[in-house]
Amino acid sequence: MIIVTGAAGFIGSCLVNKLNNKGIKDILIVDDFSNPMKNKNLEHKSYREKIHRDQFVEWFSINHSSVDVVFHIGARTDTTEFDKQIFDRLNLNYTKALWSVCAKYQIPFIYASSAATYGMGEHGYSDDQDLIPKLKPLNPYGDSKNDFDKWAITQIEKPVFWAGLKFFNVYGPNEYHKGRMASVIWHAFNQISQNGRMKLFRSHNPLFEDGKQLRDFIYVKDVVDVLYFFMTNKPASGIYNLGTGKARTFLDLATATFSAMDLSPVIDFIDTPMDIRDKYQYFTEAKMEKLRNAGYENDFYSLEDGIEEYVVEFLLNNRIF
Repeated sequence: MIIVTGAAGFIGSCLVNKLNNKGIKDILIVDDFSNPMKNKNLEHKSYREKIHRDQFVEWFSINHSSVDVVFHIGARTDTTEFDKQIFDRLNLNYTKALWSVCAKYQIPFIYASSAATYGMGEHGYSDDQDLIPKLKPLNPYGDSKNDFDKWAITQIEKPVFWAGLKFFNVYGPNEYHKGRMASVIWHAFNQISQNGRMKLFRSHNPLFEDGKQLRDFIYVKDVVDVLYFFMTNKPASGIYNLGTGKARTFLDLATATFSAMDLSPVIDFIDTPMDIRDKYQYFTEAKMEKLRNAGYENDFYSLEDGIEEYVVEFLLNNRIF
């Protein structure tokens, strides 16, 4: 049996779809299942059973012998939430509990870390594990992910195989429920659909022109392909970046979204909100050599191709992946 936590969410539901497409249906899905919009992500997917996240650790401790691998994708991901206790409970301590069961019974454990651990990028964007203790995330969400990474690399008792994947800016279908935390592509599509134009944050950094802020955007189909690779190939355990390795500007993103909608770009620049301005990243780009050296050879979607598919096949049809 394969476990997928956060299975009703964005990346988790896409992973369940990936597994189904590979003929795998012996899946236990874990989430809180209280959000009807998220639950739509599970329509037409096959799995053995589902369990609430609050009951899962106990279930896992009892039924560990039936589990082949754990994908721990579920987390509190709201970067605007500043209650550290929420992140300690849902991200840090919950992940420690799952790790401990996997270590005790030697079950492979693959979990979602985050590029939010890199903070302002003072130490670059290398997944060299020696850098992890030096990183300074910008919010409690990033802290919770980095705190677990720091804990994991110091453990003596480890799962038979484990991997933490630092997701960069993931976009794609099944993020409809995420609201403010959805990708810029999702927001752009909705703004353009309603008004025929979209808004981008103005640059408050003299080194960057308006709209020329850079991010490493990765299509969710690439993310789940890499997750599947780790399950089937089990390279060296450790923490890996998961981006494309190619930073692109928000202007590139906006232009590609208009193009996918067969419209000419109309872009307005607005001030970055004060509550996030001093913590705004102007550049992120994953160093991807570690994943490539581990044997992952697939090409990643270009930003243009990913947005084209996302808009035409999913957003315009309000379709679930």
